[in-house]
Amino acid sequence: MDYPTLWFVLLGVLLTGYAVLDGFDLGVALWHPFAKDDGERRLLVNSIGPLWDGNGVWLVTFGGALFAAFPEAYATAFSGFYLAFMAALGGLIFRAVSIEFRGKVDRAWWRVLWDTVFFTASFVATVVYGAAVGAAMAGVPLDDRGIMASSTLEQIGLFSLLTAALTLSAFALHGALFLGLKTTGDLQRRTRTWAWGAYFAYVVLFLITTGVAVATIDRATKNFDVHPWGLIIVVLNFLAVANVSRCLYKGYGGQAFISSGCSIAALVFLFGFALFPDLVASSTDPANSLTIYNSASSTATLKLMALFALIGMPFVLAYTSVVYWTFRGKVRIDKHSY
Repeated sequence: MDYPTLWFVLLGVLLTGYAVLDGFDLGVALWHPFAKDDGERRLLVNSIGPLWDGNGVWLVTFGGALFAAFPEAYATAFSGFYLAFMAALGGLIFRAVSIEFRGKVDRAWWRVLWDTVFFTASFVATVVYGAAVGAAMAGVPLDDRGIMASSTLEQIGLFSLLTAALTLSAFALHGALFLGLKTTGDLQRRTRTWAWGAYFAYVVLFLITTGVAVATIDRATKNFDVHPWGLIIVVLNFLAVANVSRCLYKGYGGQAFISSGCSIAALVFLFGFALFPDLVASSTDPANSLTIYNSASSTATLKLMALFALIGMPFVLAYTSVVYWTFRGKVRIDKHSY
């Protein structure tokens, strides 16, 4: 495996880690307006309170690695999708602020304000992530210098809207399953109803999005002709989706949550598999696409980055494991709660 391919794979690992981990805490925020009272809303916030910032580190690391390994693709994506990325960044900032601020003043209007910000910011961030995946799959107009020439409205097509809706349903399902593991009593029973609703929406959108991708986007299936082993992931993805409903029916909450995470990981893998070797695909002329080879840093830079990744990754995994182990179990309200 050459170094550009290695870093394409590592970027995929970082994106998968972010989608699976931040997916459930964004999903919890999507269910926040459905809580009955302030006590339940506090439980929902506290279920992700110790975890959400650590989950976001995966996205920060992904952005930094993309900048260092593939600077031309980074520049094109972040300048071409400038407004979308600013919206996502604003969503992440206001989401963090709302979590920290809502419990600082014991006034009803104050908490309603920050609860509204919490949901809206999380919704916007989730929609932008999903739409960005759809735009990347469909391709964007690039000139022969790799510069994107399209407005924000032109980047919002049918497929981008479908992937945004699919991402919303996937994160809502993942979040409801997580809440089922962290809550008790009536709230826990209602999270099961939420999970069933999100599951049916996810299955319908999953089938529609897959059908539209296969029918209208050539690159969605071309790599399966060269590497048919990729179909194994497709089969595993369908099995993971089916296992969510089986576990929900039998009350196996932990297994349902793991299967939901596996399905999200499979979707990220299939996205990367279909895109490879492109990073920013051109919808006008394939020769203008930015690939892992024509947008990569020097081999010496990629080698040095691989060394730092080899040293740093065990610390990231160890930190994540310790945090999740420390804050395991059901969530309860106490004097340290948000």
